[in-house]
Order: sequence, then C-alpha cells, then structure tokens
Amino acid sequence: MESISSIKSQYALAASEEELKAFIAEYSGDERQGVKNLVKKAEAGIEAVRREIMRTESLKVYEKKYESFGFVCGIDEVGRGPLAGPVYAAAVILPKDSGILYLNDSKKLTEKKREELYDVIMKEAVSVGIGFRTNERIDEINILQATYEAMRDAVAALNVVPDVLLNDAVTIPGLPMKQVPIIKGDAKSVSIAAASIIAKVTRDRLMVEYDRQYPGYDFASNKGYGSAAHIEAIKKLGPTPIHRRSFIGNFV
Repeated sequence: MESISSIKSQYALAASEEELKAFIAEYSGDERQGVKNLVKKAEAGIEAVRREIMRTESLKVYEKKYESFGFVCGIDEVGRGPLAGPVYAAAVILPKDSGILYLNDSKKLTEKKREELYDVIMKEAVSVGIGFRTNERIDEINILQATYEAMRDAVAALNVVPDVLLNDAVTIPGLPMKQVPIIKGDAKSVSIAAASIIAKVTRDRLMVEYDRQYPGYDFASNKGYGSAAHIEAIKKLGPTPIHRRSFIGNFV
C-alpha cells in the first residue's frame, strides 16, 4: 500500500483543478484518516481555484472592452516614493486567452508569490518591456517626469507595438496610442497587475544587490523606502550614491 507521505507529496504537486480532480479520483476510496484529510483539502482546493478563476475573469473587463483595437498593454511603475534607488516601469501585453491566476496589485502579494508570477508572466506574455530612471535623473527632472520617461522606455522595449495602453491612474505624455487611465488599475486589470509585478520584482532584486554594495542601510528589506532605520542610517552614515538628494534634504 502506498504510504501517506508519498500521497502527501503527490497532493503538494497538484495545483490545477484537473490535477486536484485526478488526485481525488485516485484516493477518495482510501479509508486512512490522513488520506481522507488530504482528499478534503483537494476538494477545498478545487473550490478555491474556481473562486480565483472568477476573480481573475472580473479583472479582464478593460482587456475585453478594448481587445478589438488590437494589442492591449498594461503599464505600471514602482519606486516613486523611496529615498534611494531608481524608479522602474513595466509594460506587459498578455495573450487574449491568458489563464494566469493570482494576478493582483504587487503590494498585496507576498514576495514568494510575486517571484512565482514573475516567471509565469515572462514565459506566457506576448511581450514585456521594462524601463527605468536613475536617482540622478529623478533629482534632475523630478520624480513624475522621470516616471513618464521610464514608462515610455518600457513601451518602446516591447517587441510589438501596443494599440491601447491601460495605465495605473496616469496619462503618459508623448505616446501616440490610445491610453486608458484607471484609478487603482493594478487591482482592476490583469494587464496592469502583471506590469506591477514585473516592475516590483525587477526593482526589488536590484535593491538587494545595492544592499550588498552599500551595507548599513538595509536596502534588501526597505527597498529604499523611508523606514525609521533607513532614515537613521542616512543621518549616521550619510547618503550613498544611489540616494535621491531631492528626497533627503530633511535628513542631511
């Protein structure tokens, strides 16, 4: 008889509704309590997947509304608020029949889930473009204009030209295609949510590297945002080359 630990390992690998159904069909006749518990978890998992499918479908309203235009692209940025580091933007075009689940505002996801979704998005997207602007450029032209530049670069980096841009709240100057600004768009559109995840994971990875380069500021944890420990480090150690001088005038 197959061991419960072996069955538990198979349950852990069952992610889709089809895999969970197959698991239930295989083990529903097993009378051992441990296996019965796993079957119940699989049944609950199917219901959870169905709810997630419904939630995800509800986030495709804008994509379906504008799909007749052609390629629909979601755009979002990350890093407008930190005291250090660049601002990043991402542009993502998902397939019309995209089945990616768990897309959401990147801030509402765990780091582990963002990393998992990053890989899925990069694999399944029609195209992904990324742009950024350094802290020096932010100080030179201000954060809003630097963000617009990063967004334009993200669109330019796509390997297809989008026909409609779904933007998180803003209208980007200097782009010829139709734009649809959506307030809190990263929680209302799968395309914008995907862009928010790509932008955040890309920037977060860079800030972890900066933490190794500039120890003492805890960039790996705070990602450049103004935590109390980060502000104290600026006062004690002084600014690094990646700090935004226009943001830290009150601390130095």
